[in-house]
Amino acid sequence: MLMASKLTPKLITWLILPSCLLIFFYSTILPLYTNTATAAAAARRSPISEIPLLPSAPCDLFKGKWVIDPTRKPMYDSTCPFHRNSWNCIKNQRENMGRINSWKWVPDTCDLNRVDPTAFLNTMRDKNIGFVGDSLNENFLVSFLCIMRSADSGAKKWKRKGAWRGAYFPKYNVTVAYHRTVLLAQYEWQTKQTELSVRDGVKGIYRVDVDIPSSDWAHIADFYNVLVFNTGHWWGYDKFPKESPLVFFKNGEPIHPSPNMFEGFKIVVENMVSHIEKAFPKNVLKLWRLQSPRHFHGGDWNQNGTCLFDDPLEQFQLDLWFDPSNNGVNKEARKLNRVIEESLKGTSIRKLDLSHLSEFRADAHPAIWLGKKDAVAVWGQDCMHWCLPGVPDTWVDILTQFISYTFGN
Repeated sequence: MLMASKLTPKLITWLILPSCLLIFFYSTILPLYTNTATAAAAARRSPISEIPLLPSAPCDLFKGKWVIDPTRKPMYDSTCPFHRNSWNCIKNQRENMGRINSWKWVPDTCDLNRVDPTAFLNTMRDKNIGFVGDSLNENFLVSFLCIMRSADSGAKKWKRKGAWRGAYFPKYNVTVAYHRTVLLAQYEWQTKQTELSVRDGVKGIYRVDVDIPSSDWAHIADFYNVLVFNTGHWWGYDKFPKESPLVFFKNGEPIHPSPNMFEGFKIVVENMVSHIEKAFPKNVLKLWRLQSPRHFHGGDWNQNGTCLFDDPLEQFQLDLWFDPSNNGVNKEARKLNRVIEESLKGTSIRKLDLSHLSEFRADAHPAIWLGKKDAVAVWGQDCMHWCLPGVPDTWVDILTQFISYTFGN
């Protein structure tokens, strides 16, 4: 009673007001916070949020520099059963093979790891990989097979589905094969071209059906999970001189006006890209390898051109060698690449740009070490294909990293 007598009306008012404010806070503001926190926690526990985020897209593996790594050794030797003799530079006793294989490609913004064949083939278990194109894709394939063989010594030669060559890795149920098709499009020799034969000394023509894929790869859409395409090295007048030219057909009829070689290349690439987009399933990883640069110095292959270099080119030398505006012997790679890159825009076919890193490596071709006594006298130095082991092993590192990113996720 004594305490109650001291609670004046003014004091009671000051006690009631804070109480009301507390009641309002707990009944109105706090539930909003609690509901938000509860919703956030629920979201963290939801099945959708439990799906792991994919890692960032692979960085640019194609821009970088070559550095000497004395510890770097090849992953195979001259005894690999998948070798092609003229590229087996260890067997052919090519000079500087140790140095050639000591150069390591180092991208500017990320790491390029050497392929782990066991891990890669595990990723690709029950899947198949195909290379489609000219002999530079075969060069690529041989490197690929010899590297992968270290994970499966039971690998066997394989030649089916129209493949030129390949291998089956039974331990992983993986097939890797090459389909030889130098123009990608169907072409054939025709001698019965009276009008052409009389004019300008033409002996006959190579008919190119720009809208029909060659039979070597026309029926493989349901077999491969990964495909690497290329064309380019046969698109020159040294392969198809004016006496036996390429003549381009579409829908069974000659194209008028008749395209020149470069125009025909553009038409064929556009049509083959369109065919690949239509014929191959969306879940197939489709890659187009840009041109592998040649390194003929002092003349072309049939003009005593040579590539007896001890070291890679320097950065400042690349444009002098390869920029088309300089009209050098090796200008065609960048010129053809521009056509390919334009044709691939807006498609599902991914660009595999191995051109730039390969431009440096004038030192890494078979040159005069071809495995046959008279080969240089007949064919000239080989400054187009690559020694194996050699530069294509780095191509394999890049390709497998790209494939692993796609299928590993």
